[in-house]
Amino acid sequence: MGEGKFWEKIKNGPKGFREKSQAFFTQEYFKNPIVLWLLALSFLINLTNIVSLAIFVKPVDFPIILHYNVYFGVDVLDGWEKVYLMPAIGIFLFLVNTFLGLYFFNRKERIASHILMIANLMIQLSLLVASLSIILINY
Repeated sequence: MGEGKFWEKIKNGPKGFREKSQAFFTQEYFKNPIVLWLLALSFLINLTNIVSLAIFVKPVDFPIILHYNVYFGVDVLDGWEKVYLMPAIGIFLFLVNTFLGLYFFNRKERIASHILMIANLMIQLSLLVASLSIILINY
């Protein structure tokens, strides 16, 4: 294989990969303005969640408060790295709801798809509030 062909294969990726990835994002689902706005807002909220935790939660040697209850007070203490579990769960649920929404959208169940996207937004907002509460309690 000549050097030019080698770099061409590296640049283009596996055979048909670029065409398949472009076909995935050109589906009607990703052209729907409601879905597009809800996906963008959910992604930006999750990104805000990650950035705010990265800015305010610093590595420390002692446990930090991860959960506070009005009735019992502090009930969960653990390491600082555990706060990143919430954005990770948010990303996982974002992906699950997005693919389920795509599945229902392709099955002509538009309402179910929109409900999943709205639920996705509410999940991200709830996780952001929980993260901001952890930041407020600890700092």
